Amino acid sequence: MTAAQFEGLRVDEAAEVLAWRFDALCRSGYDLDAAAVLAANVEVDLHDAVELVHRGCPPELATRILL
Repeated sequence: MTAAQFEGLRVDEAAEVLAWRFDALCRSGYDLDAAAVLAANVEVDLHDAVELVHRGCPPELATRILL
């Protein structure tokens, strides 16, 4: 999702997207702080973030790579 697409969402839709991203990141192994930062940065591809950890990249390193 691009920043422009995110900005076009209604407030309730944007909140749902952020909550969904945060939940997916937490379930993938990111700690709460990293999940919050990555979820809020909507230009970070969620699938890339999840896949990095799934393939064995430590969440701390994945966070640095993604940001």
